[in-house]
Amino acid sequence: MTEEKQPPHREATYAELVALPPHMVGEILGGKLFASPRPATAHSAASFALATELGSPFQRSRGGPGGWWFFNEPELHFGKDVLVPDLAGWRRARMPVRSNEPFITLAPDWVCEVLSPSTARIDRTLKKEIYAREGVEYVWLVDPVLRILEVLRLHGGQWLEKGSWSGNARVRAEPFEALELELEALWFSESPEPG
Repeated sequence: MTEEKQPPHREATYAELVALPPHMVGEILGGKLFASPRPATAHSAASFALATELGSPFQRSRGGPGGWWFFNEPELHFGKDVLVPDLAGWRRARMPVRSNEPFITLAPDWVCEVLSPSTARIDRTLKKEIYAREGVEYVWLVDPVLRILEVLRLHGGQWLEKGSWSGNARVRAEPFEALELELEALWFSESPEPG
């Protein structure tokens, strides 16, 4: 009986990622290229709402302590891995000046992944492992369909759940406890606003 030889694993290249069609988001995780469609409306709405909620008090110091830089879908390069979180934040103490490069190599202090059916598996596994390896202190997982916010903090190389909230809860979540976040603001509503 002969053993079938498997071809050696070929690592994905950045050129392959760049060659993806514009309607796809590409990432290289553990040497493999992952391509996901652009986010659906509920996903985009949650990401935009969260950026709006955090930006004023934490980046612009309006009604909050300031001290942060935020980026929407930054391209993060960690060795051969290329990740694109929905949102990422850096304490200004670690990144005194905002990067103006097409990608960032300094690990963020906080990332937010807005889960969708096409990305939830890799967000919860491969990407969390890479974020832990790179020392990202906080990962937020936002599920706009189930309307859940999960907050994880890195401790001793392991993710500890700091809280999980759903629906229309009002929360003070690490590392942004200075803000009472109304989760209702994150959820896409099909009914028009009154007024």
